[in-house]
Amino acid sequence: MPAASAGGILTIDLAALADNYRLLRDRVGPGVTCAAAVKANAYGLDAARVVPALHRAGCRTFFVAHLAEGAAIRPLLGPDCTIFVLNGAMPGTEAALHAAGLVPVLNSLEQIARWRALAHQTDASLPAALQLDSGMSRFGLSEDDVNTLLAENAPLAGLAPTLVMSHLACADEPAHPANHAQHTAFQRLRARLPAMPASLAASSGLFLGPDWHFDMVRPGAALYGINPTPGQPNPMRPVVRLQARLIQTRQIGPGTAVGYGAGFIAGRPSRIATLAVGYGDGFPRAIGGRGHAILPARPDIMLPIVGRISMDCLAVDVTALGSTPLAAGTALDLIGPHHPLEEAAAAAGTIGYELLTGLGARYHRLYRDDTSPQGENA
Repeated sequence: MPAASAGGILTIDLAALADNYRLLRDRVGPGVTCAAAVKANAYGLDAARVVPALHRAGCRTFFVAHLAEGAAIRPLLGPDCTIFVLNGAMPGTEAALHAAGLVPVLNSLEQIARWRALAHQTDASLPAALQLDSGMSRFGLSEDDVNTLLAENAPLAGLAPTLVMSHLACADEPAHPANHAQHTAFQRLRARLPAMPASLAASSGLFLGPDWHFDMVRPGAALYGINPTPGQPNPMRPVVRLQARLIQTRQIGPGTAVGYGAGFIAGRPSRIATLAVGYGDGFPRAIGGRGHAILPARPDIMLPIVGRISMDCLAVDVTALGSTPLAAGTALDLIGPHHPLEEAAAAAGTIGYELLTGLGARYHRLYRDDTSPQGENA
């Protein structure tokens, strides 16, 4: 959307994203592949922009959730790059997935059987990853499934397994006993399969230490600036800044209501600013009365969001700014250097992942990348 007509500005720092990738890659060392999760349109930031930036940073292995996501980024990458599809192949899509040059993560005996059938039809050995359920009860082969699979003659005939993987449920809580329980279960189950590279850790799991790295790590959220070590300083650079543009300000007296349902009643003479971002832009309605905005020129002052958030706007109490001029079009930070993504998400009762992936299409998107030949671009 053109800048002049947009109610909000979403700035994505691709150079920071690339730095985050390199930090994670260097943390695990040269013997471990550092992949990148770019599912959900690169966590809402536009895979068409994010994937090339990661590729320039050295990434050659990518994870998406769906066939369509993988097919969309395949033309952006060379033949030296691998794209894994986490949800595997849905029934009837196996040939399309193979034709797109994607590698399914096979999560069930049924998926394995269908991928083997395609291998038989094409008389080819098809690459695949195998997922094990190490205790999350979400994706992957259970221990009973592994027993059933290994009871067959040539259970992986027609397949060229390139990876065995699982996923941690509590990696953001390092002391949680489930982490070691899953590590043990993963080791036990993968030992029963043919030898192949292994992967267990995503963003937070990567910070549990070398024992969790295996042959590949698969960070997602950390790449986009979300803190992989909750409760500790964020080691990642911020990638996203969300600003809302001011429509108008007004002076109101004590007892005056603001917004739908009269959810906020001024207790003093107040100055209220209306900003042109609402839940129709993916900024959560639940943050009304709980979140803050910041005027970049006065980062020391947290300006409370008051009343209910509407579809297309929200109200901020800017009384604390005194007589500071606020012209129409002024941009205030809803997420930014002095108000991190996690803080905004916590105010909405959610997590950074959900807030980030929900940001809508009405923002003017500004991509900054001082590592690319184009430099800054919008």
